[in-house]
Order: sequence, then structure tokens, then C-alpha cells
Amino acid sequence: MINVRKSFFSLFGLYLIFSNTECCFDDGCYLPKPNITLKAINDKQTLVVSWLVKHSSFVGDIYEIELSRTEQHTVIYTKNVSVSPGVSAKYTWTWISDLPLECVDHSVRMRYYNQSDQSPWSNWITNSGFKANDKIHIFPSSRVLRQGSSAMFCCIPPTGVNVKRMTFRNEEYRLLSIGGGVKAITVNNLTIPKGIIKHLLLTCDDATGKSFPVLNYISFPPQKPRNLSCVTFDMVSVSCTWDSPRKRLLHDRNVQIYTLHIENSDKAPFTCEQSSCTFPAVPHLQNYNISVWVKDKLGEEMERYSFNISDRVFPVVKSLRVNRGVTDATVSWSMQESLTRMNLICQVATVPLGTVELRCNNIMSSFCDTKLEHLVPNTKYNVRVRCTVNGRLWGEGAEETFITDPLVSLDLWRRIQPLSNSRTRQVTLMWKPRIAGTAATINIQEYTVQWSQEGQTESKNSSVGQAVVSIGPGKCDFTVQAVLPSGTSIPANITIPPAEHKENLPVQKRLDSTSEGGFNLTWEDQSTATCGYVVEWCVLGNAVPCTLQWKVPEGNNALLLHASEFQAGYRYTFYIYGCTDNGYGLLEIQTGYSQEFNSVQRPSLVEPVQSTSSSVTLEWHYNEDDPAQPAFIMGYLVTVQEVGSVLLPDGSNVSVAEPHVKFVTIESLKENTEYTCSVSALTKEGPGLPASITFRTKSNYSSLIIKVLTPIFLLMGFTVLLWSQVKIVRSRLKEIFIYPVDMNIKTPEFESFLHETDQWLQSQKPEECISCDIQILNGRPSLNEITALRDSELMNEPCSPSLQSSLSSSSPSCMLLEANYCPQLATLPWDRPASQQVTSLMNRSYLYTLKEGYSEPPNVVFSETKSSFEASDCPLESCGVIYGYIANDSL
Repeated sequence: MINVRKSFFSLFGLYLIFSNTECCFDDGCYLPKPNITLKAINDKQTLVVSWLVKHSSFVGDIYEIELSRTEQHTVIYTKNVSVSPGVSAKYTWTWISDLPLECVDHSVRMRYYNQSDQSPWSNWITNSGFKANDKIHIFPSSRVLRQGSSAMFCCIPPTGVNVKRMTFRNEEYRLLSIGGGVKAITVNNLTIPKGIIKHLLLTCDDATGKSFPVLNYISFPPQKPRNLSCVTFDMVSVSCTWDSPRKRLLHDRNVQIYTLHIENSDKAPFTCEQSSCTFPAVPHLQNYNISVWVKDKLGEEMERYSFNISDRVFPVVKSLRVNRGVTDATVSWSMQESLTRMNLICQVATVPLGTVELRCNNIMSSFCDTKLEHLVPNTKYNVRVRCTVNGRLWGEGAEETFITDPLVSLDLWRRIQPLSNSRTRQVTLMWKPRIAGTAATINIQEYTVQWSQEGQTESKNSSVGQAVVSIGPGKCDFTVQAVLPSGTSIPANITIPPAEHKENLPVQKRLDSTSEGGFNLTWEDQSTATCGYVVEWCVLGNAVPCTLQWKVPEGNNALLLHASEFQAGYRYTFYIYGCTDNGYGLLEIQTGYSQEFNSVQRPSLVEPVQSTSSSVTLEWHYNEDDPAQPAFIMGYLVTVQEVGSVLLPDGSNVSVAEPHVKFVTIESLKENTEYTCSVSALTKEGPGLPASITFRTKSNYSSLIIKVLTPIFLLMGFTVLLWSQVKIVRSRLKEIFIYPVDMNIKTPEFESFLHETDQWLQSQKPEECISCDIQILNGRPSLNEITALRDSELMNEPCSPSLQSSLSSSSPSCMLLEANYCPQLATLPWDRPASQQVTSLMNRSYLYTLKEGYSEPPNVVFSETKSSFEASDCPLESCGVIYGYIANDSL
């Protein structure tokens, strides 16, 4: 153990002897003085301090660093740096100054601690500032400063010159004295100017009033690249792209440098563009680890990316060509030859058809092709081709636009007109070119017409859409073709039937229009129509002959015609033909309007009208089948109106539902009255223009004669009935109105009698008579007895006012009844035998009763009541006739 200790101390002594360290035992210094170096980076205002680290123990050292400014070594910064044990190399420490290094001198010194010992300070190492000789100098100058940071600016005057003011962007700041006459200002939060040139103006004024300006620039540090991606187009070179979160301004002075490094290869870095970089592929290298660096005056940034080159193939389509046809086209393109040996898949998209995919693995050639079918003639198409390797990444495609070749066909129709006194027929051929597609205008040079009849063939040319040909009575076949610059159209054929073929004209059918104003034609499907149908039409009733129109239905037995092809208010007749082996035959005729109007013509009334005292018969002329009418005639409307009054309440409007019936009889009219009648044609849209006429009904003379003769005959009958009783009536009238000659009645006495009678009548209170029953007893006494008895009773007794009459009443009947009394039943005084007959008469009429408030009684109308007898029970010589009068104010 003692030997080990002796060996250790011996080795330590040898280390101290042979080491280069200095030790001052007199001053108590046991560690050597550090040896340091200093490097200044002015544009970054950075000082780099370096020294060699040598440890004398297994414990780390602590280095104390001091920084000072000016020649007086004013310490402005102190830092302790700890170095781990075991490190024996050059060590570097960096310090960034807030003041530009050019403004004043910056000095650095160092010492270190080893356990409880410390080394002496090293010598000051100084980075000298700028010395102005002739004029003021400003720092920093023409430097790119970081946006958002703070900066110090200093003015270095020559010896003996004082700095009085410093302005930044025309704003004066407070001066800071640095030393040696150097002045400085501090500007916080630097911002980028809005002008085109992103500079900042700094001026320094001395005591003499001289001003010294400088410019600095503001920018932002580099941005980390993002969306880094790499592809290869041919497996020979690799292209990488990226973008920056923030775009550089146009006149930014902060120049950036981009480099790309392949970290898993020995290739040198590649200089790149601002957002892309292309470098050659490394042979036999599949996986790439790359990094992109961006550096400028304010710093640097980096982004890494790894990829497999086989997965980043981006095929490019080249030399795309289209060989077009009428209904198809062939598309071909070329690829990089190295890619066709890989699993290459191409996609062909055709607008407006769709997209197809195919494999393009052609070892012998770099060309690929495909065929597009079911295209529309004379139509514009756009085709786009792109490819991928293994379906991972679709490459850049190529586009081409082409127009398919035109296809022209003809709609052919005919009109046959037999010539008079000849077996020759004149056929007018009409055709319309039908061009599929609308991409290009087709120029038709002329038309060729060829026909064959009875083994002979002839032809002619036409520059318009029709031709007139004379043929014989036999069957004839026609062919028409259009001559195009690129050839001819599809031939159109039509067959003219033999002349002896007669057609039975079908009955016309009325056709209703659709809600939009067009026509929806339907007809019965014919089994004999083996080659389709043709519908032709023309406007009827038009003053100018219209051009014949026709259309070939696409369906079997239906055709929809749009309203744009027709005019409202015109009648159209549609002829439907069926195609057979012998030509076209007429099947149906349909007539209709696309839209009907009610402005039809006025009827023509026949005058004079036939009228009676209570009716009138109107008759008119009208051509309801006139094709010039703007609507179908559904009937007629007849209106009757009394002159000077409103329409009659009943029977004023009479409708005639049958358009072929042109007369009507109107009854229940007044006699000898003037009327106005109007007649208008009825349509689906309402009545048309009316035609009016005025007439007067006749007088009814037979009714007038009846009214005059009826009271005369009644009076004559009444006179005849009363002729037998004329003597009795005359005697009674004398008794009432004539008093005896020898009777002397004085006027005052007569007035007194009238007054007393009036008072007596007013004192009576008769009840209102509801009804009176009269019974007539038919007895057997002689007629003379009955008459004498009646006369004597009438002269002696007045009528009883009682309303309750009975057969046993002894009061005789009255011949004359007063207004306030009800008549009693007349009863014969003799006893009635068992065989006598009784006849009862009942009058239920209310009798007039004098009431208060009437100034005078109303007139009393007398009616005759007569008893009736049966002829078998009452012989003529023994029957009695009784007359009575009943007052009735209701008559």
C-alpha cells in the first residue's frame, strides 16, 4: 500500500515538472492562465470565443468570461461556462451583441476554476471598433434586419465632432452615450415598410448641422419548406417541389439560397430554385433520404423527406393523336420507353362519353392506342389521356379535341297528281337534309335523283330540295342522294304505287291539341305497314298556299309535334300514310287546331223572320265547315231581348248543340212586343261575333174577341134566365123604389125616419157571420100557394138578425139582405110530409160586417142562390122555385 502511494506522488511530480503550465508559488497561483482566441462576425454582431480545454482532475471546470466595451474595459456582460470532465478539445462560446461591433471596442477575458483553485485572468483580447477620420459613420448600414426585433444604431463621429441628433424614419430618438463620443439609439419592433423598396432611413446630425443618412432593410427569416414531394418522369432524373408558408416580396434584399442534400449518398449538395430542385437519380438507389436547406442573412431552415423512387413514377403522355371517323375514332400516344416495360396503366377520358382504362405494356414500341366507338357524327369531342405505374401516382396527361366526320341523310316524300286525259302522272319529290350533329356546317353541292320504272332507269340533278318527274301508270322507285365534298349521303328511297291502286278516303277525325299547343298524333297500328309511317300536313283555309310538311315518326303509331311548328287559330289537317311493298297508302285523316279562337264569322240571318203573337222562328245561313274559321263550330247561341228592357228571365238564351241545325223556335213571348234576337256561333273558347235582328210579335185577336164576347154572352144568358121572372122583378122593384101615389110623405118625416133607422142599426151588435146554411124544403103544395104565401110574408115581417137558424124557425126568408145581417133559412109553414125532400145549400163565404172606422159601407155584390130538385121527385107542376141573395164583399 505504501509503495502504491509513493508511485502516485512520483508520477504527479513528474507531470508537474514536464507540463507547460505556469505556477507562481509566490503569488499563490497553482493553475495556469487560460489562452483564448476571439473572432468577430460583424454582420451578425457576434463574437466567437475559443480556447483549449485541458483537465487536471476528474472534476469538470468552470470558466468565467467577462466582456467589456471601450478602451476603459467597462464590463457589460459576465458568464460562467461549465465544461464537462473528459473533454480535451477546442471549446467555442458565442455571444451576440445588441450593439453593432463596429461602434466601439469589445474585449474578452477568461479564467477558470478547478475544484477550490482558480486560474489567473487571461489577457484582454479586443475586437476594435471603427475609427472615423473625416466624417460621421453610422452602423449598421445597408444591412438586412429581422422583422419584429429590436436594434441599436450608433453614430461614430471623427475626433472633436459632437453628435447632436439621430432620427429613424424621420422620428427623433433619445441619444445614448456609448463612450469616446459615440452616440446610439434603440428602436423596438422593426416593421417592414409598405413601399416598393423595403428600406429604413437613419440620419445622424452633428453640431455643425450636417446630416449623414444611411439605409437599412427589413425582412423576415427563412421559412421551413413544407409539402415536400419528389417524382420521376423517366426513372433517370428526380424532381422535387415544395412551397413556403410565406411568400417573399418582389424587392426583398434578403437573398435566400436553397440546397438539396442526399443524405444516404456521397453526392455533393445540389443548388436549387426557390421552390423546386432536379437532380440525377443515383444508380441502383431505390430509397432516398433527402433534406432541403434554405439560408439567408437572417438564418436557415431545413426539411427532410424519404421516398422509394419506384413509387414516385409520374408518367408523361406525349404525341397524342386522334384518327377520326364517322362513328368511331382511334386515339394513340407515346410514353417514355423505359416506362412501357413496367406495369403501366393508362386512362382515356372522353367528354361527353366516359372513361376507359387499359394496360399499356408494349415492349417493342413506346406507342399505345385505343379505339373509341359509338360516337355521334359531326360532333365535337374532347379526349384526355393519363397514365400511372402500379396505380400509385397518376402522371401528367395530354388533351386533344376532334370532330367526327359528318353523316347526311334525307327525309324524302312525294306528291302525286294525275294529269287529265292521260295515263301520265306528275310526281313532285320533296326532301329535307338531316345532318347528325351540329359541330360543323356541311356544304351540300347538289342532289342526284334517280328513278326506275318497268326496267328503265333515268336520273337528273337538282340544286334545290325538290324535283318534278313525269312517270307512267306503273309502279316506280325513286332514289335521292346529296353530293358532299367528301362523298355522298345515305341514299333515300321511296316507291310510287301503281295508278290503278285506289284509296278509300277515311273519315276525318277531330284532333285536340296538347296543353302546350302542340299535337299528339296516334293512330291504329297496321300490320301491312311493314316499312313505317309518314305524316304530312298543311294549313287549311290559308289564302297563301302553304308548303307541304311531313315527318317520319320514330315510334310505331304515335308522333308528338311541338307547338313551335304551328300557328294558333289555323286549322291543320294531318294525313297518315303507311309504307307497304307497293308504296305508301293513306290510313287516317285528322284535323285540329294548335289553339282555337272565338273570333269566328257572324251567321247570316234569314229575313223576314216568322213570328206569331207568342213565338218566333229564326233561321240563318252559316258555313260551319269553312277551314278558314279559327276554331271548330260546336253549335249556336241565340239570345232574345225585349227592346228597352233587360234580358228575359226565362228562355232568354237558347243553345243549338248541332252545328248543322240552323233554325230555332222561341216561345212564351208577349204579343205585339218588339224584340231583338242575336245569333252567334259557339266554339270551344266561347261564342263568336253575333248577328242581330229586330222584330215585333203579332196581336192575338182571338183572345181579344173572347174577352169581349164572354161578358156579352154572360149578360145574354142572365137575361134569358130572368125573362121568365120579369114581372115579379118589376113588381118588387116598384114596391121598393115607388111608394103609392096617394101616400103623402113629408121630407122632415122621411129624414127623421132615416135618422132613427141609423141609430137603431148602430145599436145592434151582430157577430161576424162565419157561414150561413140554407135548407130548402121541397113540398108538394101548388106553385100559386107558395108564391102568395111568400109575397105576404115578405111584406109584413123583416129578416131576423140571428145567426143560429133552425128548420123550426118561424121567421120567413128574405128576398133582400142588408149588409149587417146574415140570411136565414126559409121554412115553409106547413107540415112536411114524410115523402118531402130537403135540399140544403151552404155558402161558406165570409159576409161583410160593418165595423168601426169605415166611413161608409162597401158595395154589396149579390149572388143568386137557387134550389135544385130532382126531376123524378118533383113534378113540374108541383115544384117550387125560391130565390135569395147573399152579400159577399170578397167578390
